[in-house]
Amino acid sequence: MSNPLIAALDSADADQVVAWADQLAPECGHLKVGLQAFTASGPSLARAVVERGPVFLDLKLHDIPNTVAGAAAAVADLGVAMLTVHASGGPQMIAAAVKAAPDVAILAVTVLTSLDDDDMVAVGMRPVDEQVPRLAKLAIDAGAAGIVCAPSEVEAVRAAIGVDPLVVVPGIRPVGAATDDQARVATPAEALAAGASHLVVGRPITRATDPAAAAREIAATL
Repeated sequence: MSNPLIAALDSADADQVVAWADQLAPECGHLKVGLQAFTASGPSLARAVVERGPVFLDLKLHDIPNTVAGAAAAVADLGVAMLTVHASGGPQMIAAAVKAAPDVAILAVTVLTSLDDDDMVAVGMRPVDEQVPRLAKLAIDAGAAGIVCAPSEVEAVRAAIGVDPLVVVPGIRPVGAATDDQARVATPAEALAAGASHLVVGRPITRATDPAAAAREIAATL
């Protein structure tokens, strides 16, 4: 099994992101460049991290199909391995991203891990346990390589999409770690046992005194 750990390099400080990438590339399967880092420093930072390891570019694109296709094509030129779009953008939008970036694994975000059922009701959506598998199947049927969901939904998602697509799981917290702003969390071992293919871990690694050691400690539990 390849290394399932994705380190989230979440900072507006490009130098800090690159320093983390240098430390964590040997310990992790992918390095996540998210919206904060990309907005602050742009494509040049993504390219710098790509030089150090495979990049999961977490932009959560959500727009009309033509716009998302253009953005996905631009992302493909950066050499990243994975790109996120929102599943709620619909099948045409997802398919447009897949077509525009055929060498990038397009991952569809189902429901953000910061949301719970009360939040879903507030925005007029179905409960989390209904919405996530539905959006996961929609995304895979539209050609996505995989989906993103919280740990608690992995088993239901696998039942909906089968064993082959990627299932990337944020909201991962080692035993004893703070949940921060994540509403639906699990330990790394729990998420893998449920059927996750990749685990996104941010603050428990990047806030550690020794980020590389923290990543190794998490990997040792898998």
